[in-house]
Amino acid sequence: MISRIVHNFFRIRANLKYWWRERFTIPGRLVWAIIIFSAMVGVDTNRTTAFQVFCFFCVVMLFSWVFSKFFSCSIQAERRLPKFGTVGQPFHYTIQLNNQGKRRERGLGCMEIMQDDRLSLDQLKKADWPKGLWARLVRLGESSRRSYPRGVVSPLPDMGPGASTEIEASVTPASRGRLGFLDVAIVRPDPFNLINSFKRVSRKQSALILPRRYELPPIHLPSVRKRQAGGFSIAHSVGDSEEFLSMRDYQPGDPLRRIHWRSWAKTGKPIIKEYQEEFFVRHALVLDTFPEGRSSRIFEEAVSTAASFASSVQTKESLLDLMFVGAKAYCFTTGRGMGHESLMLEVLASVTPAAGKPFSVLPPAVLQRASALSGVICVLLAWDDERRNFVRELKARSIPVLVLVITDKASDQDEDGGEYRYIHVDSMAEDLAKL
Repeated sequence: MISRIVHNFFRIRANLKYWWRERFTIPGRLVWAIIIFSAMVGVDTNRTTAFQVFCFFCVVMLFSWVFSKFFSCSIQAERRLPKFGTVGQPFHYTIQLNNQGKRRERGLGCMEIMQDDRLSLDQLKKADWPKGLWARLVRLGESSRRSYPRGVVSPLPDMGPGASTEIEASVTPASRGRLGFLDVAIVRPDPFNLINSFKRVSRKQSALILPRRYELPPIHLPSVRKRQAGGFSIAHSVGDSEEFLSMRDYQPGDPLRRIHWRSWAKTGKPIIKEYQEEFFVRHALVLDTFPEGRSSRIFEEAVSTAASFASSVQTKESLLDLMFVGAKAYCFTTGRGMGHESLMLEVLASVTPAAGKPFSVLPPAVLQRASALSGVICVLLAWDDERRNFVRELKARSIPVLVLVITDKASDQDEDGGEYRYIHVDSMAEDLAKL
């Protein structure tokens, strides 16, 4: 109950701050400061004339407010967004504006209205709810702030009737996932340059923000080819191409695509084409999605690490399976003929922690595919008995494993004879470069 009250307080405070910055210009904020100060020192009108200053600026502010209510324009706006952006890198796009009115527009500005990306209290508790009263208060305060700046106005040139102009805009995404754009606001200050007037042009759009990626050194993964059960449909593009062996009678369960139709027409019974078994290299990238109360930063850096491998591992002659648990166990495959690495990055842009599920859900999903894997890269959020047993089970099946454990504790150091490597959230790039 107390957390909800504090959360609402921080939200209301932040909303007032955003409204203050958007609605009033810098001179307007200065005038409000003068009004408040003169009201404080001019209480006794017999001893000071500060109340006259108070009255004067109140009248000026009133006139500004009245003028702001009569603003209208016929400006249309259209954004041109790239399909993807990346966390921490400027996301550049353009806005096309057209004056469809009959008068010349002067002194206008343009401002973006972004989608509110703040977490609700329930989402906050599920994502990252630290222990301790002070830590929770700090987290509540941080959650009340938006990731993207509000109140930033880009000036527009004078626009005659029918004129068009294009401006460049950019925003630096702070988190992965959908970056939502709501409206384009056309802004004009009143004649006293105190209050901004708005006309909002509804243009709901979005772009997908991909996880941050780090430079990795050349990773030498095992290249042992394994038999791929049911690999006929993909072996035409990776590993050994299929090779015709013989013909035989149809048996229940045979795929229809292997029927030799001409032989069926000649013999009057279905005939099946047989091919040699397919062998090629297949690696697994296993992402731990079980934070279990750990900082959300650890999870985000784990996703970034997985994205770094997804964009670095060469898949011209092999396949790469991304395995993780969300609402259920997922396996997404990329490689030649099976999708581009950008598809895997899109998946990682939307992955969320497996709420309410134990880590024990993940190992069976990986081990059931173990016979087809040439090697495994594990990106883990901790190093405990469950995760240690999972890695040792993979090694017991003679599968080479690279284990990376993301941590926020400086005291965590590599142990167990090199069985795993700690990657610290404060030195991600440096630690990954040492692999």
